[in-house]
Amino acid sequence: MRIGDAKTSYIADEMIFDTPVRRAWFAVLIVAILVFPLIGNDYTIYLACLVAINVISATGLNILTGFTGQISLGQAAFMGIGGYTVAVLASRWGVPFILTLPLAGLASAAFGVLVGLPSLRVKGLYLAIATLAASVIAHFVFAHWDPVTGGIGGLQVPPADLFGLVLGDDRSMYWLIMGVAVIACMGARNLFRTRVGRAFIAIRDRDISAEVLGIDLLRWKLYAFALSSFYAGVAGGLFAYFFRVVTPESFPLTMSIFFLAAIIVGGMGSILGGILGAIFMTLVPEALRFVTTMVTPFYPQAPVVLSPMREVIFGLLIVLFLIFEPHGLAEMWRRLRRFFHLWPFRT
Repeated sequence: MRIGDAKTSYIADEMIFDTPVRRAWFAVLIVAILVFPLIGNDYTIYLACLVAINVISATGLNILTGFTGQISLGQAAFMGIGGYTVAVLASRWGVPFILTLPLAGLASAAFGVLVGLPSLRVKGLYLAIATLAASVIAHFVFAHWDPVTGGIGGLQVPPADLFGLVLGDDRSMYWLIMGVAVIACMGARNLFRTRVGRAFIAIRDRDISAEVLGIDLLRWKLYAFALSSFYAGVAGGLFAYFFRVVTPESFPLTMSIFFLAAIIVGGMGSILGGILGAIFMTLVPEALRFVTTMVTPFYPQAPVVLSPMREVIFGLLIVLFLIFEPHGLAEMWRRLRRFFHLWPFRT
């Protein structure tokens, strides 16, 4: 099949899936989100909130790396900026969360613009190292700027308060986190129907050609960094409200690697890929913990042997998906839908 034919086939599939089939699946998802708190226990509610936070941050990273082609290892730092912004505003000045979350996103976006400034001159591995350096600097500031960040001890965060309604437990936070996650994913999906999203994709595919077409590379790359960092900042703010404390260890470098792994496993350049990757990578440690619990009665050393395996599994998943399915879980899902020929919504 020629490249043009492949593109035509892919577009045809997307047109098919934009019919009532996709709207039906979306309705099923909304119903599942609404019903889940009624049937889930405290642990599953906790997992759902954690998954939704990770989905927001992974979607932001996918905008930058998957759609714009700018590799970043600074997502944890951007989340940290958002988390500490929320902590400082809420704990010291009593600002309500309806203001702290947007301000957390804006603070992270401003930091993202600074980190993105080298993106016109460097790309690929060099840009990844630049974002890694920014992450190390941010972590140092979190740990040593005691008057603002509280140093190693971090900051306590009061519960979110919506017009007198205190969201003090996981079930009440579920509605806030899920609502923000749905809005974030819908916004990202619609973004790539606009000239902004098309500019991002043009830069990813061939930045020199994009510049010839009149796209200001630095401007649009900074837009991508700002938007990705905004998503991370909002996710970091929700993280702070959910766990009620932020410390330097809340946003380690391994968290950045986690989100990069999530979009690789889920599928870069796909909103669905970011969602599936975040869900999958969040549940992997829980599955490993479940296996450890099941094996321990028969093999008492299982916790010692299996506990360090999380990072090994993350690395192995990245390698396996890069080799066998570079387009990730999103492509596997598309193949499954094509296999069943739109069942059960076929007319």
